[in-house]
Amino acid sequence: MKVDASNWRAVVARYQQADVRRAVSQLLTTLVPLAGMLYLMYLSLAWSFWLTLALAVPTAGFLVRTFIIMHDCGHGSFLPSQKWNNVVGWVTGVLTATPYSEWRHEHAIHHATAGDLDRRGHGDIATLTVDEYLARGPWGRLRYRLYRNPIMMLAVGPLYLMLGQRIPGRVRSSGSPKTRSVWSTNLGLAVIITVLAMVVGLQSVLLVYLPVGYLAAGAGVYLFFVQHQFDDAYWQHHSNWDYATAAIMGCSYFKLPRVLRWITGNIGLHHVHHLAPKIPNYNLQRAHDENPMFHQAPTISLAQSVKMLRLALWDEQQQRMVGFGDLRSPQRA
Repeated sequence: MKVDASNWRAVVARYQQADVRRAVSQLLTTLVPLAGMLYLMYLSLAWSFWLTLALAVPTAGFLVRTFIIMHDCGHGSFLPSQKWNNVVGWVTGVLTATPYSEWRHEHAIHHATAGDLDRRGHGDIATLTVDEYLARGPWGRLRYRLYRNPIMMLAVGPLYLMLGQRIPGRVRSSGSPKTRSVWSTNLGLAVIITVLAMVVGLQSVLLVYLPVGYLAAGAGVYLFFVQHQFDDAYWQHHSNWDYATAAIMGCSYFKLPRVLRWITGNIGLHHVHHLAPKIPNYNLQRAHDENPMFHQAPTISLAQSVKMLRLALWDEQQQRMVGFGDLRSPQRA
């Protein structure tokens, strides 16, 4: 199915203007509460670590929102000035343990290739077709099953986001901007941790930040999964791939409760974002509501999203995502 979005560039243009006042407001309503919640968590250590863990949940929400700001900066949409987008992006990247420039490069490729079966492997969740999976040997199938296991993905995935991105050696070309991005982020984190450790002690720093970072990273993995892995997702070989269709039909409209929409910076409107990443998060809802072409996107509720976790393979025969259990279905006989 190819969506009718021939004039989409003209449609989205009026929503792409960044607003300094709204951007500064988002920074203040995100970073100030984040700092306050982290301080409350530190104070709670004197009472009970269980209380600290409970406070980590809302604190992680503010860290997710911080990541969304970095995300918008990476697209050059948060502020009118690219220079200030990069400054704010680097700072929020340090706070979220994400190397800004390296992430921005990989994420741009993800936007340009999402849903393209011939250009997988850039900033996405590895997805095999049914035929590719069946062609693997027992060890290859087991590895993929472990990788796509929801518990493994949501338990180990956050650790990779927190730690794996910190390794400069995983980025080729030691002198590249991407490698320098990893090193500068590591240095920024080291400075912050060292200063805070001198004030409150390293143990307190770790007991506060690690639970928050882990929960925020877990939320990020879940959001990214649901936004691209659902029953009627869009995958095509490059010769049949269409950018607008991949954006609107290959990304879900993850319809969240109001408070979660605020925390996630409206990233649930992923179909709008993928079509026009230059739209700042604070304009996404208006763009969706005012344009019927966005209403074609697959809509997923919070309750429905849990059911998506079983999906692991793209079935080219049925043109839909399926789970491992579906391979025994008579339809594939």
